[in-house]
This record gives sequence, structure tokens and C-alpha cells, in this order.
Amino acid sequence: MALSYFARVAEERIREAQREGAFDNLPGKGKPLALEDQSLIPEELRMSYHILKNAHVLPPEAELRKDIQTLQDLLKYVEDESERKAMAKEIEWKMIRLDLLGRRSFSWQTTRFYGKKLVRRLLHR
Repeated sequence: MALSYFARVAEERIREAQREGAFDNLPGKGKPLALEDQSLIPEELRMSYHILKNAHVLPPEAELRKDIQTLQDLLKYVEDESERKAMAKEIEWKMIRLDLLGRRSFSWQTTRFYGKKLVRRLLHR
């Protein structure tokens, strides 16, 4: 009963504000809303995901993937051999940490094998 009374009062106040023109000059008036598709996120997690996204917080796996990609892109432009080795080693460690988070389908040995292979390939350009 209290909810229906509250809903009626809220609706009446909204209608009154519309009649007075309180909503006439809002930014974005007449434009479609940009709604995000959150259908793949469980309903109980949607609010927390939304808050984290607005705070520009990435999950650790996504952060590591982003760091790895950035380092791989930078490695193409590094000319000093010792810096290349250090950067390649850092990439390898980040790949191992990513694997240890358990979010990848590769085994630890597979990741390490391909990590070393990548490091060798990047160092011998």
C-alpha cells in the first residue's frame, strides 16, 4: 500500500513538473538514449559492473592483457638490445601472471613455451 501511494505521489509530481516545463531544456532532449547491452551479465552483478566501468577499473586479466599488448607494441621501436631483453622478460612475466589467474585456456607450460618463443622472435628481429 505504501509503495502504491509513493508511486502515485511521484507520478503526480512528474506530471506537474512536465506541465511547468521543467524538462523542456534538458541536455540531449529529442536524442535516443545510449543504452548498454548488459544481457550477458548476471542481473545481480550488473550494478557493480556498471560502477566499476564508470570508475575505469578493469579486471586484472584485462589489465594484464592491455599491458602485454602495449609492451609488445613498444618493443617494435626499442633499439637498445638490453632494453629489448628487459622488456621481453617483462612481457613473459606478465603472460605467466595472466596464466596464473586461471582465466586462460592454455596450460602454464604452453604459455611459458609460447612466451619464450615470442621473446626469441622479438629479440632476433
